[in-house]
Amino acid sequence: MPKMKTNRTARKKLFPNKNGKVKRGHAFHGHNTAKKSSKRNRRLVKTTLVDKTNAKGLRRLLPYA
Repeated sequence: MPKMKTNRTARKKLFPNKNGKVKRGHAFHGHNTAKKSSKRNRRLVKTTLVDKTNAKGLRRLLPYA
């Protein structure tokens, strides 16, 4: 049986937990942060969990994680 390929984009952006949940970073924090409030920038730095409706499909992109 051949090896399954890992999606390279998902590998760079998603971080699976041991309990099966997937962590992700927030969008809108790559540039133009000077015009956003400090409170908003602090919130965007933190990671969050992927919604459970999307988690199953994203786990499929990361077969060995």
